[in-house]
Amino acid sequence: MALSVDLITIGVPQVEGASAFYSSAFSSTATAADDGRTAGLDLNGTGRLGLQQIEALAAESGANPATSGFRGYVLSSIVSQPAEVRALLDTAAAQGATVVKPAKKEMFGEFAAVYRSPDGAVWKLAAASKKDTDTVPDPPRPTETAVYLGVAKPKTSKVFYEALGMSVDRDYGDKFIDFTIADGVCRLGLLPRKALAKDAGVDENGDGFSALVLTHTAASRDDVDTLLAAVGPAGGRVTGAAAETGQGDYAGHFTDLDGYHWRVTARA
Repeated sequence: MALSVDLITIGVPQVEGASAFYSSAFSSTATAADDGRTAGLDLNGTGRLGLQQIEALAAESGANPATSGFRGYVLSSIVSQPAEVRALLDTAAAQGATVVKPAKKEMFGEFAAVYRSPDGAVWKLAAASKKDTDTVPDPPRPTETAVYLGVAKPKTSKVFYEALGMSVDRDYGDKFIDFTIADGVCRLGLLPRKALAKDAGVDENGDGFSALVLTHTAASRDDVDTLLAAVGPAGGRVTGAAAETGQGDYAGHFTDLDGYHWRVTARA
C-alpha cells in the first residue's frame, strides 16, 4: 500500500473549452467522456490531467462548489531548459492564459514562469537546467509534473502522507517537503500556503472548494479499503466510503489534514 498521484483532476467551468486549452498547452489530445462532463489527457508520460465540470466534481467529493481567490495549490510542469519554458508559456498565453510571472531566472537561479489558465488554475513552468544546451523540441515535452499543496505545517502533513505509504524525497522541514515518484505519476510537494502563493506571484487569500481532486489508482479493492482505513488514524477524514460506481470501478474519497480532496479507486 502506497499512495501516489496518478491523476490530477481540476474543476473547470466548461469542459470543452478547457479541453481545447490544455490540448494546445501540452500538445496532447484531451479525450472527452460520453457525457461531456469530463475529459482527460496524458501529460507526456508524467501523469494524467483530468477535467471535470466544477459542480460535478464538488458533488462527487461531497463539497460546496463555491470557490474564490487562491485555491491553495500550484500545478507545475518541469522541462529540460529555459527555452522550453518560454515556448510553453507563449503557447499557453496564445490560448488565453494570463501570464502571472514572465519567464526569467529567479533569485536562487531557477528559470521559471507562472500563468493562470482560463479555468483559474495556477501553473508554474520550470527548467531543470539554468542554460539552454540543445535545440528546443517541437513541442516541448515535460519531464515531470507536480502538484504543490499549500498547507498549515508541512512537517505535520508529511507524517500524514507517510502513514499512507508515501516516501519523502526532499525534506526542508516546514519550508518545503516533497515525495518520491515512479514513472508515469505526478510528484506531490508541500509548502506553507503563504510561501506557495508568494513563489507563484499570487495573493494568498482565497477560500471555498479547491476545485482539485487527486486520484490514486490502487491495485485492488483490498488496497482501496486498506488506504481508507489508514486515513482516520492519521488525522484525515473519509468523506465517501468505498463502493462500486457506475463507471465500473470501486472508489472512496478522503480529505487530508488541510482539506484537500483525494479519490482512491480500483477496478470493481
